[in-house]
Amino acid sequence: MMILAIDDEPKALRLLHDAIAAAEPNAEIVDFSDGEDALLAIREQHMTPNVVFLDIELPEMSGLAFAVELKKLAPETKIVFVTGFPKYAADAFMLHVNGYIVKPVYADRVREELDHLNLLPEKPKPDKLQVRCFGHFEVFWHGKPVIFQRRQSKELLAFLIDREGRACTAEEIAAALWEDEDSNAAKARIRQILHDLRATLREIGMEELLIRERRQLAIRRDMVDCDYYRMLEGDIEAINAFGGTYMTEYSWSELTTGRLQFNKK
Repeated sequence: MMILAIDDEPKALRLLHDAIAAAEPNAEIVDFSDGEDALLAIREQHMTPNVVFLDIELPEMSGLAFAVELKKLAPETKIVFVTGFPKYAADAFMLHVNGYIVKPVYADRVREELDHLNLLPEKPKPDKLQVRCFGHFEVFWHGKPVIFQRRQSKELLAFLIDREGRACTAEEIAAALWEDEDSNAAKARIRQILHDLRATLREIGMEELLIRERRQLAIRRDMVDCDYYRMLEGDIEAINAFGGTYMTEYSWSELTTGRLQFNKK
């Protein structure tokens, strides 16, 4: 665990360092007498402190101003203010800092603050299938294109993503993908394409993406990260990225394209 201690008064900084060391003996403690120097170290040396204990009354850059800049550089870093002026408590918590200690600083108070912080390592987020719907439909896994055994396997996945996780029947799929084909022949083709799609997803460990129940087929939307879904959720970056084209290689996508164009106006 890395902890920064920041105070412009040498004696106060030494006491703060000693209190942190007594409360968390295994921590790597880095001292700074100036907030700007600490930010420079974080920016240029790529330091990623778990916690910063800092005085509010700092020269040049106040502790409050430091907290604002720190959140831009290291939003996951916890901030605990240390000060002899309790009047700043309201301003501190408006910045959503994680703790507040009034001087003099003792090890038991530091330990109390550390115990209240969620410093356990985050569980890794499950991998998601990366999908681009704007323009041509493309699928990626860990940055590499997914290669489908059949062109229609890719189209089936595109159709299921367009459905946004809603279940659909074989008849609905056949009507969208092959308008004039005999229903029995279409169902047989879907079975073969679905088999190929499952094999492709199995190769990358994403077979659970597909849900098949009661003769209906769907995808688990929470296992997909795509520009289309982000736009529906109001993501500004995704909205701006939409240039008016959506899955251009598939004629059945025109309805969704029109809806997205209308909503962007």
